[in-house]
Amino acid sequence: MTEELFRTDAYLRECSARIARLDDGGAIVLDRTVFYPMGGGQAGDSGALLLADGRAIAIADSRKARDAHGRPLPDVLHVPEPGQESLLDALHPGDAVVARIDWARRHKLMRFHTATHLLCHLVPHPVDGCSITPEYARLDFHMTEPLDKEALTAGLAQLVAQAHPLAVGSISEAELDANPALVKSMSVQPPRGSGQVRTIRIGGADGQPQIDLQPCGGTHVANTAEIGPVLVSKVEKKSARTRRVVLGWAA
Repeated sequence: MTEELFRTDAYLRECSARIARLDDGGAIVLDRTVFYPMGGGQAGDSGALLLADGRAIAIADSRKARDAHGRPLPDVLHVPEPGQESLLDALHPGDAVVARIDWARRHKLMRFHTATHLLCHLVPHPVDGCSITPEYARLDFHMTEPLDKEALTAGLAQLVAQAHPLAVGSISEAELDANPALVKSMSVQPPRGSGQVRTIRIGGADGQPQIDLQPCGGTHVANTAEIGPVLVSKVEKKSARTRRVVLGWAA
């Protein structure tokens, strides 16, 4: 099992680790990592694994290992960029490395992911699709009413400027079962089995209003002010019951 350090501290940029195994597909599994694996709509991290001799293996993507039935396993696969066969052939289980993410890219993902939570506050409808990349983010809302692009952009700007703090917490699976409305996504359900479900809360501290609370395993900024200038670049009617909202970076 890979220890996922980003779950408790999304601001970690690197960590020491050891190679746990080499996947048959060429990916590298570490005993611990700061790399977020693709999931929940958020893209996986890229970066590098720094070897003891000073060389580096460029990592193009990170994702969860899966079993023969496609079910996720508790290992993170670090997928190398092509053309590094000589470096990969020299690796062995137990080798020490430093795992370092592309921080500029990760920070964009954190900012956009937090912005999608604000969008869930502004558009209180179930989400039936999500994609978070460094250059754009989108949410597909299960609804029929029209949405106003300018009004949503103004609402996001206000929530960003109000500098609401974000807190990582957890609730029991029983508590989640008793409050099913906390799950905003129709397409991605929070992982179960450990007895606890990780949550993200925006606002709600020191008597301030709560903006959002939902199960989420992604990476986020610590305060909405850190999101910076974002805008709604597009609103689309994807089907009779789906409205797509696309976020982009404001100039």
